[in-house]
Amino acid sequence: MGVTETIADYFGFDEYETDLSTELIAGLTTFLAMSYIIVVNPLILGEAIEIEGYSGAQVTQMIAVATILASVVGTTVMALWANRPFGLAPGMGLNAFFAYTVVLGLGVPWQVALAAVFVEGLIFILLTVVGARRYIIELFPEPVKFAVGAGIGIFLLFLGLQEMELVVSDPETAVTLGNAATSPIAALSVVGLALTLALYAHGTRGAIVIGIVFTALAGWLVTLLGIVSPSELALEREYNLVTNDGLSGIIDLILNVQYDFTPLIAGFVDGLGMIAEDPVVFALVVFTFFFVDFFDTAGALIGVSQIGGLLDEEGNLPEIEKPLLADAVGTTVGAMIGTSTVTTFVESSAGLEEGGRTGFTALVVSGFFVLSLLFVPLMAIIPQYAIYVALVVVGLIMLQGAADIDWQHPAWLIPSGLTITVMPLTTSIANGLAAGIMSYPLVKAAVGERADVSPGQWALAVAFVLYFGAYFATDAGFLTF
Repeated sequence: MGVTETIADYFGFDEYETDLSTELIAGLTTFLAMSYIIVVNPLILGEAIEIEGYSGAQVTQMIAVATILASVVGTTVMALWANRPFGLAPGMGLNAFFAYTVVLGLGVPWQVALAAVFVEGLIFILLTVVGARRYIIELFPEPVKFAVGAGIGIFLLFLGLQEMELVVSDPETAVTLGNAATSPIAALSVVGLALTLALYAHGTRGAIVIGIVFTALAGWLVTLLGIVSPSELALEREYNLVTNDGLSGIIDLILNVQYDFTPLIAGFVDGLGMIAEDPVVFALVVFTFFFVDFFDTAGALIGVSQIGGLLDEEGNLPEIEKPLLADAVGTTVGAMIGTSTVTTFVESSAGLEEGGRTGFTALVVSGFFVLSLLFVPLMAIIPQYAIYVALVVVGLIMLQGAADIDWQHPAWLIPSGLTITVMPLTTSIANGLAAGIMSYPLVKAAVGERADVSPGQWALAVAFVLYFGAYFATDAGFLTF
């Protein structure tokens, strides 16, 4: 048996009606769609992490290495244990909460914050092993499960159009249409988006990858030709590196990366010893990380799986405990080496749209993360707007999930509608899930179908009410810790 046949047999290519080339393209697509995290996560966490004897740039590079390694661990477990085509990395939103709320806002030392993420990961592992996470996720009402995909789709559309500057802020209406005549990013993004949509509609294999690469190369080309200034379509630092230093400068930059991230590990160890100094605040931080990450991960898994046709008739993902264990292990290891909570990325839907169906897609993603270790300083060369062109396309595709919703029945209309709308408007998957879950028992009772609501679903709704009550009170200053 050859290598290709061995891989196909291990990952079950025949069962999932896929092949090696499809999985390779899907893996590359997912990696490109989520590669921005290698640049963005260190910038966010770097605001909160200071290490004596190291410059800010060195700390940022340490965090970039930790980000990559945590992504490799989580995604590899997803590939080899869960056999699912999902990529994992430190999650957006949770990294901002770590940096700006916990460390800079509450004044919790970053070392203790890492310890909190570690404890959260251990709790996730325990709950996953005993089946508690699966039980809670399967309590999600059907209208919510089938709405998650469309909600994430609009979420991605909104974020993508903002990054492409086709949607911009407005003091009177919050957002408005951007001007492609005055914004080079908007103009180029429109061209890249049009090309990608045309290729997708034509059925071209690898349409999303082609769209990302074309948009990025086009941005660099018009910059190098002097049509636009370096700061408009390419980061000025990377532009100066390419034009002034040439190949030798790029090589020097690669060779001088701060690969030694042991100071982050030492900080984590110190954090474990500092827990007893303020256990109440520590418990609060652990609970918040746990609550938000639990539902973010659940929503991402359900939404992305819906696009891949991986859900059963009740909207559940078979053997969901396996991918849940992957994010739990990734979170635990990630905290130990210096990064925030690891979670399943909704950008994985880009790879699923290219046909990825097995863990080999995730293994390819993991492989590209390993390769990116060699080019940590150069990952910023890929412009953000090029990546978000792909996410807009994926967002449109994910709207298909709304077709499975019974819009004529109030018990479907209201929870589904709230899930779909609250998610993008609050830029939070967890908030969208919460809105749907809290409304479901009330609507069911109002239409005389109270018997259809299980005690667990009532308990879940009450838990959300209590959580948001505490959150609002704390945010308003009525409660302090």
